[in-house]
Amino acid sequence: MRLFDVSKLKFDSNGLVPVITQSAETNEVLMLAYATKETLEETLSLGKMVYFSRSRNQRWLKGDTSGNFQEVVSLSMDCDGDTVLARVTTAGPACHNGTTSCFEED
Repeated sequence: MRLFDVSKLKFDSNGLVPVITQSAETNEVLMLAYATKETLEETLSLGKMVYFSRSRNQRWLKGDTSGNFQEVVSLSMDCDGDTVLARVTTAGPACHNGTTSCFEED
């Protein structure tokens, strides 16, 4: 994985940054989530996506309960340093509804 410097990110007033998660295989956008400095550092350490759940107000290792882990291929930040693009390979659906993407239409 290419070097990713978490310290260069601009976190919001709640210490969060949005993460757009994209399939490295299909380029499909899978989901939008949020991360903290700590969850991104853990992501880099584990090689699996770790987010911050705003609704549960806690760390969230994607796949911890479902088994649908997201293996990190690359992380990059946008030109303003306030959004992260995570390219991943997946072990199952990204959405809690069971769909590949959270953006699939019914």
